Amino acid sequence: MDELFWQKKWEQNQIGFHEPTPQSFLVRYFSSLHLKKGACVFVPLCGKSLAIHWLLTQGMTVVGVELSRIAVESLFQELGYTPCVTEWDGGVTFEAGKLRVYVGNVFDLTAQELGGVSAVYDRAALIALPEAMRHKYAAHIVSITQAAPQLLITLDYEQALRKGPPFSVREEEVRQLYAAFYELEILEREDVEGGLKGVCPAVEMIWHLKPLSK
Repeated sequence: MDELFWQKKWEQNQIGFHEPTPQSFLVRYFSSLHLKKGACVFVPLCGKSLAIHWLLTQGMTVVGVELSRIAVESLFQELGYTPCVTEWDGGVTFEAGKLRVYVGNVFDLTAQELGGVSAVYDRAALIALPEAMRHKYAAHIVSITQAAPQLLITLDYEQALRKGPPFSVREEEVRQLYAAFYELEILEREDVEGGLKGVCPAVEMIWHLKPLSK
């Protein structure tokens, strides 16, 4: 579960985690964020997610961070964008139109580098990380986004039946990670059709994380 693990996944095109359509929860619940056109949405560990395509069609500005340059190059190619490539402290940045993606480790990204964001869409970041890394990740995202609202998607299944990623992140853990900063609401629970990779039953949940009043 280090950088090399994910780099090899993309190099060998082992990207079963890449969904062929925008996640249905995103389409159904994005409006709950009440964002204006042009608002900036941060997508951590974004890969070449079609969520980015969809967010751009909604008039959003999108910022992502992704370890694999292969994934980012593919994302811009599929969008038909010719990116401007520049350097940042953690790697390189691809930018075109209303899209900017940092190629590098999310933990190297600072609040200053990221800039202001209006919301976070976490479809595949928290659940991609083993338990030992999730507290560090959650705290880092809260810090660099100034506790921006989030739509967070998690999976709940019997971890002993299948190795991650994606990992099972139960409701209690989500509350432990984020309750100090957000009011947490589960917008919907849905059984994963056919189970997780056909191995075991799983429930997918979408959370709305609303910043606590200061």
